[in-house]
Amino acid sequence: MSPEVSIVIVTWNGRRHLETCLPAATAQEGIATEVIVVDNGSTDGSAAFVRDRFPGVRLLALGENRGFAGGSNAGARDARGEFLAFLNNDAIPDSTWLRALRSGIDEPSRFLLATSRIVYAHDPSVVDSAGDGWFRAGGAFKRHHGAPAVEAGVSEEVFGICGAACLVAKRVFDELGGFDEDFFASHEDVDLSYRARLRGYRCRYVAGARVRHHGSATLGRVSALAVFHGQRNVEWLYLKNTPASLLLRTLPAHLVYNAAAAAHFARTGLLGTFLKAKLAAVRALPAILHKRAVVQRERTVTARAIAGQFERRWLAAKIREKHFDVSLMEGR
Repeated sequence: MSPEVSIVIVTWNGRRHLETCLPAATAQEGIATEVIVVDNGSTDGSAAFVRDRFPGVRLLALGENRGFAGGSNAGARDARGEFLAFLNNDAIPDSTWLRALRSGIDEPSRFLLATSRIVYAHDPSVVDSAGDGWFRAGGAFKRHHGAPAVEAGVSEEVFGICGAACLVAKRVFDELGGFDEDFFASHEDVDLSYRARLRGYRCRYVAGARVRHHGSATLGRVSALAVFHGQRNVEWLYLKNTPASLLLRTLPAHLVYNAAAAAHFARTGLLGTFLKAKLAAVRALPAILHKRAVVQRERTVTARAIAGQFERRWLAAKIREKHFDVSLMEGR
């Protein structure tokens, strides 16, 4: 029998996390699954570990690191399920996670993406993500990031999935062309969600789909690599997907948003990385404009409908988010 859901786990030198992730992923209750591990050219023996310890898991060993986006796309192409569940290698789902997440899908109302209640592995009372949101000023954020888990107890429609633990109908994923591989490893989930929104698909946050997450095990929480990819990719995402009328109305706020980000990274010693990221985004502008033409041509909803999904208040939310991330890194 074909599985209903294919769980795709991308790993790069993450053997230590697979030791807890895979037993939980392979023990999902009440739903037919297959588990696909995509190894992005690891050098820590991850592929051999999966092959030896988890013979029931399908291993796709790539010869190079294609990032989360490229690795996930490779796994999706190899998947047999009607739905694709993407799970970070440092995430540990409850045994009922996938069944709960599947309950958030509803074809008639076009809810064909679902996202999880992700809490921290070291402190499950604190939320890492309750789905992703998008600011009207042109920036992404994790809903309820750093808040008590009890505050994220209501299932509801959200802007998009958090790629650490989510579910997407495979036909929708294929229709969208999967994750944008140029993003490599940041914001590719928000980009996919935005493109899905532009075609009229919706996303539900499922509070009962619980996952513990170590968080940023590959890029690091406040590393130069994370800042570069995040700050470059957010510009690509904003320029590629935002309808023209909204671009004109939101550009002043977006410039202020970037100025605030620059001030933040100057305080943390990463201003040079921030500026390199923005320069890289500008250099890729011709390619982004080409992608934009395709995305906007295939859009089926109005700019007003999209704008209704944007969060207007960004400053206080971003201050809380950055303060929490820094305190987490410093162990406070």
